[in-house]
Amino acid sequence: MQPKEIIHQLRQLMKKNSLDAWIIPSTDPHQSEYVADYWQARAWVSGFHGSAGTIGVTHTQTGLWTDPRYHLRAESELAGSGIKLFKSGLPGTLSLTDWLRQELPPGSVVGFDGKVMSIAEANALQEALAKKNISLSYQHDLVGEIWQDRPPLPLNPIFIHADAFAGESRKAKLERIRAKMQKMGAQFHLLCALDDLAWTLNIRGSDVDCNPVAIAFAMITLDQAHLFIQPEKVPEDVKKTLEQDGVVFHPYAEIYQFLQSLPGDAILLIDPEKTSVKLRQSIPLQYRVIEGQSLPFGMKAVKNPIELDGIRRMHRRDGAALVRWLYWLDQHVAEGKHTEVSVADKLEEFRSHLDCYQGMSFHTIAGYEANSAIGHYQSNAINAPVLQPRGIFLIDSGAQYLDGTSDITRTISLGQASSQEKQAFTQVLKCHIRLATARFPKGTKGIQLDALAREPLWRQGWNCRHGIGHGVGCFLDVHEGPPRFNETNMTEIEAGMVLSNEPGVYFEGRFGIRIENMLITVPAENTEFGEYLKFETVSLCPIDLDLVEPARLEAEEIAWLNAYHTHVRDTLSPLLNEAEKSWLWRETRGIG
Repeated sequence: MQPKEIIHQLRQLMKKNSLDAWIIPSTDPHQSEYVADYWQARAWVSGFHGSAGTIGVTHTQTGLWTDPRYHLRAESELAGSGIKLFKSGLPGTLSLTDWLRQELPPGSVVGFDGKVMSIAEANALQEALAKKNISLSYQHDLVGEIWQDRPPLPLNPIFIHADAFAGESRKAKLERIRAKMQKMGAQFHLLCALDDLAWTLNIRGSDVDCNPVAIAFAMITLDQAHLFIQPEKVPEDVKKTLEQDGVVFHPYAEIYQFLQSLPGDAILLIDPEKTSVKLRQSIPLQYRVIEGQSLPFGMKAVKNPIELDGIRRMHRRDGAALVRWLYWLDQHVAEGKHTEVSVADKLEEFRSHLDCYQGMSFHTIAGYEANSAIGHYQSNAINAPVLQPRGIFLIDSGAQYLDGTSDITRTISLGQASSQEKQAFTQVLKCHIRLATARFPKGTKGIQLDALAREPLWRQGWNCRHGIGHGVGCFLDVHEGPPRFNETNMTEIEAGMVLSNEPGVYFEGRFGIRIENMLITVPAENTEFGEYLKFETVSLCPIDLDLVEPARLEAEEIAWLNAYHTHVRDTLSPLLNEAEKSWLWRETRGIG
């Protein structure tokens, strides 16, 4: 069905159930950023396939809200659907709640599927709409009633993530979690986020594209760990291993019944950002509920020494694959037959031969010329532009390995670069270096370092339309909280945290620039003023010197770039053949 027909049927169900509006978020019962096909309701209804967005439907209007990464893509994919695009993040754009207040009369009822909206989101929505006496209904799944060919729930098998890679046994992790629970006075801790669960139990899966997680819930008690997962997904040897560490198995859907069967004096810790409204409503009123951040959420952000060594080791292999690919691209781009899609596929092919390779960590963003300015752009194999020996090419890619998750962006000149391209690239490079070389006191927050890195763009009257960086999992989600470098993040940056460093600037219809490496936060020094931290750059790949204007760089910035390139060359050369090594030496030459 096309979006117009789907929305027509949706409105009929809204009338049947006395609903004045219906909201369709992009999430699943685990509040995941990327979701299995079964929960791609927003994409199925609208035809817009970006990872973020929310649909609002009334009996006369339909809107979709998405952030600046997806504005251009959404305009294209929504064409002809009758759905109005609301560009979140731009001045004057109505929020979803403001739009609902404007469109609906007092006393209206707004519905949504309570299984896929978090407690925190629902509370914020209720508070915003209460001023107009608009109430919420979350008992129905209207999209599910009309989605006749809905994909099934994934049943891919889980597997054990070995301690040799995880660096800590599940028993040790459970002991640490239980100690924190007891300190808070909690007897039960509900885990809904798939990466929290995977990290805690040292299991991995393949239920979500590019994210090595399995669809499941977990309830941690002071002496057991209850895992709610479809039995078909658990191989017998995996089940025995987990049972030996006190894991008790239940079918996935029994989580709601289990919540209702806890002891009457139960004290339960839940994360309102990760727990759905339906799960919250399944908890009897007599239980005492503590609302707080999921304990594994913050714990897994600080990597242990074995994880950090694996991440460093993984980046050497990943960097060698990138150099092989860049050398191949340099040799073949002039042929005029390779597209955004084919060159991205070639990079995946190079990575696929590496030790511990487990697939991509996200769908590669490969944008040529004007497409490089489109946030989270996705090429189409049917009409992808052919690369020519001219213009800008941006590629943002990453892979999953047993010992780490990579995420790296390079902007490449395929021919003679213009002065505007060089200026923009050099300013972004200055931002990148500013963050890479930052030294900061313990307690510094993501918001502060984000501002530090943006300043060279602000000097030009430009800005980066996304956060400067995000946390990265270890063979887990490529976007991992809680640490981030963005304009709102108040998480303290701690030693052992792994984040991306990816400033960018984008000129719509012309070109975009982004330079991304991964960072490990490490101790710097202790002074009379306290403990200081710094970053270790672990991504290994040349930064295109043909786009750099040395005159715009300070001496310290040139020194950093030359030192980084020397490190890349010295580390990767032993992994390359002679032709690739010769190419790398040229691309990492000293400047200034």
